[in-house]
Amino acid sequence: MLQHLNSKEVTVENLALSLRKSHEISEDITETVQKLIEDVKTKGNKAVFDLTLKFDKVDLTKFGLKVTKDEIKQAYEKVSEIQIQALKKIKQRIEDFESKLLKNSELQFSPVKGLTINSTFRPIESVGCYVPGGVASYPSSLLMSVVPAKVAGVKKISVCSPALPNGDLNPLLLVGADICEVDEFYRIGGVQAIASLALGTETINPVAKIVGPGNIYVTCAKIIVSNFVDIDLPAGPSEILIYADNNANPRKIALDLIAQSEHSKHSICGVVTTSKELFNNIEKEINKLIDIAPRKEIIEYSLKTHGFYLTVNSEDEAIRFVNAFAPEHLEVFTSEPEQTVKKVNSAGLILLGDTTPVAASDYSMGTNHILPTGGYAKTRSGLSVFDFCKRVNIVSCNKEGLQSLAEDTISLAEAEGLYSHAQAVKERV
Repeated sequence: MLQHLNSKEVTVENLALSLRKSHEISEDITETVQKLIEDVKTKGNKAVFDLTLKFDKVDLTKFGLKVTKDEIKQAYEKVSEIQIQALKKIKQRIEDFESKLLKNSELQFSPVKGLTINSTFRPIESVGCYVPGGVASYPSSLLMSVVPAKVAGVKKISVCSPALPNGDLNPLLLVGADICEVDEFYRIGGVQAIASLALGTETINPVAKIVGPGNIYVTCAKIIVSNFVDIDLPAGPSEILIYADNNANPRKIALDLIAQSEHSKHSICGVVTTSKELFNNIEKEINKLIDIAPRKEIIEYSLKTHGFYLTVNSEDEAIRFVNAFAPEHLEVFTSEPEQTVKKVNSAGLILLGDTTPVAASDYSMGTNHILPTGGYAKTRSGLSVFDFCKRVNIVSCNKEGLQSLAEDTISLAEAEGLYSHAQAVKERV
């Protein structure tokens, strides 16, 4: 079922590059998304209502754009206490991890006597969190985007997620939003949601930054609006790459490929290995699991269309492929994963050993599952509290400190022809 790649004719780096190119956003999609954004820009709420009716079959004139407090109250009656507690526990794990990150990142530094630099963080004023929805809904993605923003101290958090044709939203999604103290919740999705958060409408105020995963149209919209509003990263279809040696358990590899492929028909699932025997065993396990999978149609399409398997001659070659492909999730199924991972430079999230599955990290480990896809892991990190802050350096310098800096400052200022800069220091010392 998985496409067997051949690295004999090209380098593993070129093979990874060709795989990435096959998933690039087309010009047709970019042109379509640009027109939809312009529509929202010129027509505001009317465009949002029309586009939501066209694409999501939701009549916002009946159900309203903004979710009400009564709807959130009713949502609690439709979910179990076990589900509510799961949300609260996962929220707490994310909160604890993000708080630790923020606390350990502030510092004070004195490069010379009399000069003190405090490096600290200040929160972004407002954030829009996009949560995929509709037929499938992702309360976990809401937690992953909202909780770090709360830890950072963002004052206003707006959430957008598409509703079902009857106007309903997943009740667990609304309960999660309430637990996380979201300020505003709008029942819109797709390009119109991203455009509304970026540009504003009569009802929705524009935000300073947009975060969250989505389909290829949402991703394209985020890229386009990033010209005038900040975004986290272009998080597209979900990805997994598994690096395995001949000791790996084929059943567990198959389980994780199946789990990842059920996200959508565009999910990317790959295996790179030094074992020629492993492939057939994985295929056998996949065929067994697909027959009992509830989302069989999606899984089959995803694996046949975007799944791949690559056999290499050495670990060095495998690691070169991993770093060139830069997967969203990398699972390491080797006899010594801690040693293997030291050579990996590019991956959104690295999971070691066959008891550390992506499925668990997607929900309850405390790490964020909004991660760089499409090869962006070469230069970007997963979503964290730092995406909702800006670093600010606060400097204090007494006369003694300034005197120790004066000669260097005056020398360079005059060399650059900025004599007033030099004078501003000379008069003080």
